[in-house]
Amino acid sequence: MPFYIPMTAADLWALLPELFLSTLLCLILTLDFLKPAGDKRLLAHLSNLGLAVLLIIIAQMGLSGADRHLFGNMYVVDKLSLFFKAFVVLCTILIIAVSVDYTQTLPAFRGEYYVLVLFSALGMLFMASANDLLTMFITLEFSTFGFYILVAYQRKDPASSEAGLKLFILGAFTASLIAFGISLIYGETGTLVFDEIARRAHTITPGLVVGFLLILAGLGFKIGAAPFHSWIPDTYQGAPTPVTAFLSIAPKGAAFAVLLRFLLTAFGADKAHWVWLLILLAMLSMTYGNLVAIAQSNIKRLLAYSGIAQIGNILIGLAAASKTGSDSILFYLLTYLFANLGAFAVIIAVSHQTGGELIDDYKGLNRRSPMLAATMLIFLLSLAGVPPLAGFIGKLYLFVAAAQEGLYTLIIVGLINIVISMYYYLVVVKKIYVNEPVDSSPLTIPPMMKTVILGSAALVLILGIYPRPFFALVTTATQLFAGVNIASLP
Repeated sequence: MPFYIPMTAADLWALLPELFLSTLLCLILTLDFLKPAGDKRLLAHLSNLGLAVLLIIIAQMGLSGADRHLFGNMYVVDKLSLFFKAFVVLCTILIIAVSVDYTQTLPAFRGEYYVLVLFSALGMLFMASANDLLTMFITLEFSTFGFYILVAYQRKDPASSEAGLKLFILGAFTASLIAFGISLIYGETGTLVFDEIARRAHTITPGLVVGFLLILAGLGFKIGAAPFHSWIPDTYQGAPTPVTAFLSIAPKGAAFAVLLRFLLTAFGADKAHWVWLLILLAMLSMTYGNLVAIAQSNIKRLLAYSGIAQIGNILIGLAAASKTGSDSILFYLLTYLFANLGAFAVIIAVSHQTGGELIDDYKGLNRRSPMLAATMLIFLLSLAGVPPLAGFIGKLYLFVAAAQEGLYTLIIVGLINIVISMYYYLVVVKKIYVNEPVDSSPLTIPPMMKTVILGSAALVLILGIYPRPFFALVTTATQLFAGVNIASLP
């Protein structure tokens, strides 16, 4: 591969989302420097305006045509990458919207908050297009740097500082595992590009196996799958709640974009050897996350362990290792985006006025804010998989993908875990609707927060009642894996 690779106008068009977001990031940073004091709401609104334009650009690119392979096939812009870029941008828009009023409570550095959110989002856009191990590693760390600061953003809060330190230490350790794994795979195959690895990894060697396991462990850390989940509970609890919401979905979605390419493109021919490992990870994540969530008294920790279980659900689709499995992953991520972020938006709205994050703080919420209570009910029931909400269709899609590949044990474990999860979700619902409130004063909800909560609830209902257009969207995005299946497994 030549050191210098000339770029055409079409290549620049393919990089337009990243270039646009980089420009927007610099603009917000410059405006913050020009007006260091005062209200930073303008920066939030400008950020979301720019991100809305970026979403339109990505949609237009998806409609316009052919895939582009850049930098010697190290970077690919196709419908799969565009789906995940749109996913990240949409998530970032929602996070900034729920952060507008939250950041007003912070003592300082409000402008940098939006810059760091955009910085992390930029790294995740690059992740979505990574088509080789080196680009995968660099973009993973690029997106994580912003989160190291965001998690520890409330410097005077010991819990926030502790959460940031834990994330940094474990993140650095994980990066070393991935780097070592990359070196082993490169030593065995002589290439870093996923497509080339698939062509050259004809025989399974010890170095290839160890390298594969190290990278899988590193990516397991990024998505928060058990047993690589140790950072999740403390980080979720200690981080500012909007950051927790962002961390709970956007980087995990981008990491699944990398996982799909790494497993199905680079090692798709060897799927019979690694699919059983994913089955075990899915079972462990679902069971551990749901069982430990039962004992939680903090609402953010409950959603942290619930998130581990939800990752186990998504791993069902990855274990299916098929076109349908890939479709189900993308669709479930959409359902999880709106249900999970909606639930965190309610938490932000409640904690902003009550100052508490305990499950007991939700006693009698229905009497204080019927709207927050009703939407929280929708979000929790969707996460549990109750029809006709989006979570039910998402889980059904995952189980269909597993059934097509004969993974019936995994389906049974998944169904058992749905029953377990119903218990702790309904505990919260009981406190909202049955228990008497400690304080009966009504809760006021800022307009931007109300828009996000109601919009998320509406999309949870739409995805559950009329999922067909979203099915069509994810089916188009995963054409890359049309020939992948594990029907030949013994």
